[in-house]
Amino acid sequence: MKDNVTNVLLSGVGGQGTILASDILCTVFHENGYDVKKSEVHGMAQRGGDVTTHFRFGKKVYSPLIKCGEVDYLLSFELLEGFRYINWVKDNGKVILNNQEINPPVVNLGKTEYPKNVVGTFKKFFNGNVFIVYGLEIASEIGDPRIVNIVMLGAFSNFFEIEEEIWERSLLQHLPQKVQELNLSAFRRGRNAL
Repeated sequence: MKDNVTNVLLSGVGGQGTILASDILCTVFHENGYDVKKSEVHGMAQRGGDVTTHFRFGKKVYSPLIKCGEVDYLLSFELLEGFRYINWVKDNGKVILNNQEINPPVVNLGKTEYPKNVVGTFKKFFNGNVFIVYGLEIASEIGDPRIVNIVMLGAFSNFFEIEEEIWERSLLQHLPQKVQELNLSAFRRGRNAL
């Protein structure tokens, strides 16, 4: 077990399942013997606003909050929401981005434009540590675009030496039975996306 703490920042748009994903992460890492802490920021989630979760795990974690510049993993369900937190990621941090654009209200109102080349900017600063997942495309192929979060968790699971069975068992604990098979498919496709 690691002595130091690993910092994971999840970001997305309200309704993308950012908080559910962080709940699943807590279960996975706790079951694997880590101390875990998390803190959520809902913002204007109901209106498609920014939703973030600070998730930390290690031998002993004293605070759920991550300091700016200390994120080991940025897991973002939407490009612009990931871009908001580019300065939070360590120089050698890893960035896992869902290649999806969801226009914020100011873009829809014509007051500004969606930033160009978000992926390119991440690649410029983090070189070989940027991983792009086509989560919406995969989720839509499976049959439900709302399961992007589970596709992204599947991709994210590749960075840790935790048995797939633990990931899947933890996933099922948080989902009603009627959607479990769909979500297992999404998780498995996400694991194969990287």
